[in-house]
Amino acid sequence: MTISNKNGKEAGKMTYTVSDSKKSGATVTATINSEFVDTKGKTITKGTNNVKCENGVMQMDMKVFIPAAQQEQMKSGTANASDVFLEYPANMNVGDQLKDGQLNMDYESASGLKSSIEISITERKVEGKETVTTPAGTWECYKITSKNKITSRIAGIGIPITLTVTEWFAPGFGVVKTESRTGKTEITSIK
Repeated sequence: MTISNKNGKEAGKMTYTVSDSKKSGATVTATINSEFVDTKGKTITKGTNNVKCENGVMQMDMKVFIPAAQQEQMKSGTANASDVFLEYPANMNVGDQLKDGQLNMDYESASGLKSSIEISITERKVEGKETVTTPAGTWECYKITSKNKITSRIAGIGIPITLTVTEWFAPGFGVVKTESRTGKTEITSIK
């Protein structure tokens, strides 16, 4: 996926690789390995998250929404969070209100500094259906809007960021594009 800033200038690329896919009954689980590189190709951060599809509901590990800057800071310490999944039902309809998601993660750096991050994704609504074309292809998508709030706390001081986010979700595939006031992401290549 190519990530662009609010001015449309490329800020970097996020590459996702699926591994360890397993099926058990009506549930498929997989590991998603991610790598964010800047415009010069330098690796900024790498991560590992989970995804599962259970009875037609795709569930994304909410740790995937942690900004790259915070992921990079967490590499040298210890982080604790339970698995929390954001749901994308296969049978959604225009007008549906989707389930909210809330992730809380505590982090302690190697030097003992404690911090936390809280991600809330609320007011998720299926606004319509649209055909979306990116450099990687064309998909029939559901347009989903939400309110996203990310609060980082360092030494007890919280810094909240609130955004209205629009994403385009292709059933059976996943999110192909997102937009907010800070920029956009879109799939630009599939291998």
